[in-house]
Amino acid sequence: MIKIGMMIADRYEILEKIGTGGMSDVYKAKDHKLNRFVAVKVLKQEFSENANFVSKFRIEAQAAAGLMHPNIVNVYDVGEEGENHYIVMELVEGITLKKYIEKKARLSVKEAVSIAIQVSMGIEAAHNNHIIHRDIKPQNIIISKEGKVKVTDFGIAKAATSNTITSNVMGSVHYTSPEQARGGYSDEKSDIYSLGVTMFEMLTGRVPFNGETTVAIAIKHIQEEFPSPREYVPEIPVCVEQIVFKCCQKSPDRRYQSMSELIVDLKQSLISPDEDFVKVTDPDEEASTRMITDKDMVQIKRQSENRDSMDEAMRLKKDVRDHARSYEDDEDEDWDDDEEDYDPKMEKITTILAVVAALLIGCILIFLVGRAMGVFSLGGEKAPQEQEQETEQVEMIRVVGMHVDEAKRMLLDLELTPEIKYEESSSYDAGTVLRASVQDGLMINKGTTVVLTVAEAAEGVQVPDAAGKSQTEATSLLEKEGFVVNVVESYDPQVEKGIVISQSPEAGTTASAGSSITIRVSQGAEDNKVRVPDVVGMTEMDATATLTESGLSVGNVTETTHEDPALAGMVCYQSYSVGSYVDKGTSVDLRISTGASQKTYKYSEGIAAPTEDPSYQSGMQVNVTLTAADGTQLLNTQTTTFPVGVNYTGIKSATGTIHFTFTVQTEPTTVTNPETGETTTEGGGTETKTVERQVNFTEE
Repeated sequence: MIKIGMMIADRYEILEKIGTGGMSDVYKAKDHKLNRFVAVKVLKQEFSENANFVSKFRIEAQAAAGLMHPNIVNVYDVGEEGENHYIVMELVEGITLKKYIEKKARLSVKEAVSIAIQVSMGIEAAHNNHIIHRDIKPQNIIISKEGKVKVTDFGIAKAATSNTITSNVMGSVHYTSPEQARGGYSDEKSDIYSLGVTMFEMLTGRVPFNGETTVAIAIKHIQEEFPSPREYVPEIPVCVEQIVFKCCQKSPDRRYQSMSELIVDLKQSLISPDEDFVKVTDPDEEASTRMITDKDMVQIKRQSENRDSMDEAMRLKKDVRDHARSYEDDEDEDWDDDEEDYDPKMEKITTILAVVAALLIGCILIFLVGRAMGVFSLGGEKAPQEQEQETEQVEMIRVVGMHVDEAKRMLLDLELTPEIKYEESSSYDAGTVLRASVQDGLMINKGTTVVLTVAEAAEGVQVPDAAGKSQTEATSLLEKEGFVVNVVESYDPQVEKGIVISQSPEAGTTASAGSSITIRVSQGAEDNKVRVPDVVGMTEMDATATLTESGLSVGNVTETTHEDPALAGMVCYQSYSVGSYVDKGTSVDLRISTGASQKTYKYSEGIAAPTEDPSYQSGMQVNVTLTAADGTQLLNTQTTTFPVGVNYTGIKSATGTIHFTFTVQTEPTTVTNPETGETTTEGGGTETKTVERQVNFTEE
């Protein structure tokens, strides 16, 4: 069980729980080795007990760790400690696309397309590495505080589809492709379908299909026509609507065949939103009888006109010949057309040319057939087929992590020659490809031999019988044989508390040394335990009442800061996990959030004289006040000398205002009346001056 403050692998310090999902819990942690914050995803207990699932989970997670792309949440590390199987990932401070859509109701077309482009680029990088996500949905897309879009949970979905996992664990059926809903084979085009559904939700704020049950929704994906997003938001451009339609075709062959094709159309929709350029092709109709289109008719007419023009030219040429012959022999006007065209000399020349052409064609055919059979050879030149075989190359695919049979089939399809050698391994299932002699991505000649190193089960050890023994005895017995013991607690009224109920693998079977043996230890009758309720988000009073009603008590209650503003004044932490079973009367410690941690500032500069007012003179007595933006007065003093030295810390505002107030003497002025010549004295005395100056404080 993961607890706040514990260390994993003597490296990752668990700081707080930041999320939970169907298969795993996510914690914020600090990597003390590289001094950075990371996210640690820990597999839930019910999946950790399935050795087959854990093995596939590890292989897929290791494959995902090879993905490095700015639009993918990068995986740093994969491992296990005790019963905890974990993945260490990049920590992205931000919000999921699902929450972002809920917050904004729906996104603008430009924003939705921009997000879809970034998601497509991340998925494209995965597809190029032969990794299929299989669970694309807004919940698995994160928008960082900087606006960067990142796809997460690569590999996990693929591992889960290899097992019998219920839909509530695998994620929402709202985004699943028809082939996934049928339980059939899914590939890269399944991700394209799910991305199309995600685009539909971004544009409209709703999912295309809904229903009372997951089965009902899945049937709609298989049978019902995909709705138009323009029905809900008419201002969506036609080209964007067509992109969504092409992504969400029922048949994978009618969708975009790659993410790169989709990215091209998405970018084009930003450049030419009013242009209808998206083409949906149907492979079944490519060779079928088609109606003649207007374009086809224009082409046919052009060809017909060309033929008519040639016929007209031939007729004109014939007329010229006829006209010439009429001058030579006026008496033979009744010759028919065949007799007029007959020329004995031309016929002889034509016959000779035809015979020569036939002989040349015959020689060429004989030469080509003989060369193909190896009879003729020019200067040792090889046959074209041999040249093509020597120069034609293929790109090596990624086979590490595949089953050997699948890897062999794919290599043979590429006309490569697989060669197998085995290596004992207790970490991977037998038949898993561990290494390949050719690095994936390299261009190699067809026919090249690729050596695959395949995992072979290590020599097994007979599993002893631990059932009926105490947990201590069973652990000692199994560890003595070289096994790693995983303990799972369970309730059983027939078995005394602390006694092993069952084990997996069973006693008498063979398992490799170092493999895990799970023992199920009785906790007695379930009546002796109570289930811990969820009180996070409640007031202290409500949490106390809930715990008391559950047969528990409230332990220490302390205050702490918490980044979620919605939890201010509420319980933000409880010392026992929700759903765990503890003894009646157990004390549960609570922490009450005081809100997000407050930034503080300091100001330790000298305040200069108010020279902004030209009437100020050095030596004047000035009243100086310094007030923070939140109204806190930091300084109120009178002085005749500047600068005024100050040093304040713990200020809660980032800015403040300095007020200067001082009095100046005004000189009297004499005014003469031009009519009477009488003079009067005006003014003179004192005048109060005020100067205001804004200042910025430095963050502590």
